[in-house]
Amino acid sequence: MSAIVETEVIKELKTIKRDLEYIKLHMVDIDVILTPEEDKILEEGLKEFEAEKTISLADLKRDRRGI
Repeated sequence: MSAIVETEVIKELKTIKRDLEYIKLHMVDIDVILTPEEDKILEEGLKEFEAEKTISLADLKRDRRGI
């Protein structure tokens, strides 16, 4: 491989690396996007939590063992 071709390949790889870094920084995490139904469920759960109408997971497991 000639020196000119190697230089061009290195330049192209650096460009690709820079583009990938940009994409990583601006990529949306699919796990943070909620459907309207999921958003409604979340809002209802937060309201119940704030109103202290929820129980801990440990309490739920304990209650289930008694069934």
